[in-house]
Amino acid sequence: MSSQPSPTNVLDFLHIVERLKKTKRTGWVHNDVRQPESIADHMYRMSIMAMLIDDPQLKRDHCIKMCLVHDLAESIVGDITPYQGISNQEKHLKEAQAMERLCELVKGSAASEEMMALWQEYEACETAEARLVKDLDKFEMIVQALEYEQNKFKHPQVQQWVKALYARRAAPTPNH
Repeated sequence: MSSQPSPTNVLDFLHIVERLKKTKRTGWVHNDVRQPESIADHMYRMSIMAMLIDDPQLKRDHCIKMCLVHDLAESIVGDITPYQGISNQEKHLKEAQAMERLCELVKGSAASEEMMALWQEYEACETAEARLVKDLDKFEMIVQALEYEQNKFKHPQVQQWVKALYARRAAPTPNH
């Protein structure tokens, strides 16, 4: 039988994960968004989105958990973006090492193995659940971008131009 992690290790784990609440999403910071969302904000809304999925072919609770875990490594490595010059291979290695460190802190708990398995499944993107969570990751970003866009324009004439742009985006594209 496995032993439970020490209370000190659990607290250390929770303090590291707390960084997700304070770490702002890098893409929004680099685009000068005022008060950008945190990594935790992003993961939370993805989890809510997963709750809204009504597909009997998917394990919804599994998807929700995967949403909660998919960016957990960023509590150690930060929000690495393609613009930082870090290869996908190096990013994956850094995140895998971070996940090992996090899971080692709570080793002995069922959560430790489950978090690692969920993260690995997400990274491999070979299951229907992982593919859904990857889609939600992108969709949440698009929803957030729209919210930032809508709150950015203050001048009435520019607001009208934005409204026209949204209408054009929504219109069917003519075949050329």
